[in-house]
Amino acid sequence: MRLRSSIAAVAFGVAIANLAACSPSVPSADPRGAQAPASGASATPSTGQAPGAQATPAAQTGLGSSPASSPSPTPPGASKGARGTGNPTGRVTVPAAGKAVDTSKPTRTVGNGTADSCTSAAVIRAVAAGGIITFDCGPDPVTIRMTATAKVRNANGPQVVLDGGGKVTLSGQGKRRILYMNTCDALQGWTTSHCDDQDHPQLTVQNLTFADGDSTGQRTDGGGGGAIFVRGGRFKVVNSRFVDNRCDRTGPDLGGAAIRVLDQHDDQPVYVVNSTFTGGSCANGGALSSIGVSWVVLNSVLRDNEAVGEGANPARSGTPGGGSGGAIYCDGNKFSVRLAGTVVEDNDAREGGGAVFFVSNDRTGTLRIENSTLRRNPSHGFQTYPGIFYQGSGKPTFTASTIR
Repeated sequence: MRLRSSIAAVAFGVAIANLAACSPSVPSADPRGAQAPASGASATPSTGQAPGAQATPAAQTGLGSSPASSPSPTPPGASKGARGTGNPTGRVTVPAAGKAVDTSKPTRTVGNGTADSCTSAAVIRAVAAGGIITFDCGPDPVTIRMTATAKVRNANGPQVVLDGGGKVTLSGQGKRRILYMNTCDALQGWTTSHCDDQDHPQLTVQNLTFADGDSTGQRTDGGGGGAIFVRGGRFKVVNSRFVDNRCDRTGPDLGGAAIRVLDQHDDQPVYVVNSTFTGGSCANGGALSSIGVSWVVLNSVLRDNEAVGEGANPARSGTPGGGSGGAIYCDGNKFSVRLAGTVVEDNDAREGGGAVFFVSNDRTGTLRIENSTLRRNPSHGFQTYPGIFYQGSGKPTFTASTIR
């Protein structure tokens, strides 16, 4: 990321686009001495100021115009979701691209009707084979303890869907990443000459819980992604739950305790719909992290996640780096983030952006928050508004949202 001397004021806007290249960028300055701008104004940070010495703006409630779209019923498939998924009061319309995949005719099924038949090995085989994957583990909720990471084979699919039916938890046991897809990893099969922009595989996880994933020490393509790591193809999350996932505790541009994404085909966004992220911890991005990737997060909850690194990016002298984006960490050039019908609360960043850290290096990226609540997301180093650090195209936009 590139943290320059100007700090944008607030009001969030959208352009669904992302960056194909994914090499980490390097900021020119640590903004911790910045004064927060007054409402509706921009500001240039002073130097030599004590960390966190910016004024804290008053809570922003109901900013902006009326919602662009009318509320809709609970997203289709919500009743099948993993227990406790999403924001029950979120009623933002979900576009077709963000809806659950029809899995009524699966390609393959993990399990034969008993909990004991649903094993880590069976999950790994199914994911490698691709297609639409469902689970038959008996009538009760089941936890499958993964003994190795399930990896998508790039030549298989082209669609890879994991649907837990609301009863399946995949656990990394605090020892390993749970799910991995990387179109630029030759070990998973090199299928095109433009791996960072190919349209397949198209990975969907729905009606599942991902718990206790840990990618610590996994540094392929920069690491991160304690539960799920994705590079290339397409990816979305529907009606799912991410609990107590981890990745490396330090690193200036490493992140995503739950999910790390690099590259998406044709600069399309990652959809996260009716899902919940809690208890994540990583250097940056206690829930979500990306470089040059757009996100659309709808009717979801991100709560009690933390960015625990120290030193920001680039790392200050004598520090290992990190600490930004308690819930969400986004870096790169042209990309967008849209949060709608979503609650982001009680997340924590040791450096900047207790809720959202957003840096568009070339200032083409945009951010929009609609019908959402962001509250109690402390930034212990720097921020532009409560819980938010933003540098992008113009001003972000709020619509019918509360920020405090």
